[in-house]
Amino acid sequence: MENLPKAFKIGVIVLRTLLGALFTFASLAYFFKLFPDPVFDGNIKVMMDGFDAAIYLLPTVKILELLCGISFLSGRLVTLANIVIFPISFNILMIHVFHLPEGIPTAAFIFVTNCILFYAYRENYKNLLKVK
Repeated sequence: MENLPKAFKIGVIVLRTLLGALFTFASLAYFFKLFPDPVFDGNIKVMMDGFDAAIYLLPTVKILELLCGISFLSGRLVTLANIVIFPISFNILMIHVFHLPEGIPTAAFIFVTNCILFYAYRENYKNLLKVK
């Protein structure tokens, strides 16, 4: 991220902090039951019932969101957190595109910010993608 213009670096820090706050708050809200569970119908209800039936799935996702959120907020291990959270952010986007279109703006923000962080930290990924 050292070769980027100063304004872009500031923007990345702001986006990273917002994404970290969003994931941290969402996971804490899940674990501490800060809001009532939303009521769904149709295909999304079937999918959410399936997530609930697989007892481990949502808690695992929320733990990963919490750890990645803390990482984004602290600025430590951002490269790793970005890789770990990417499949989750992609699925958040796809769920909203196909089942809950009213949440597309937030889901798009999460996914696009994740992609921007990949671009900003792209130098850190070069060794991962190097073919030996």
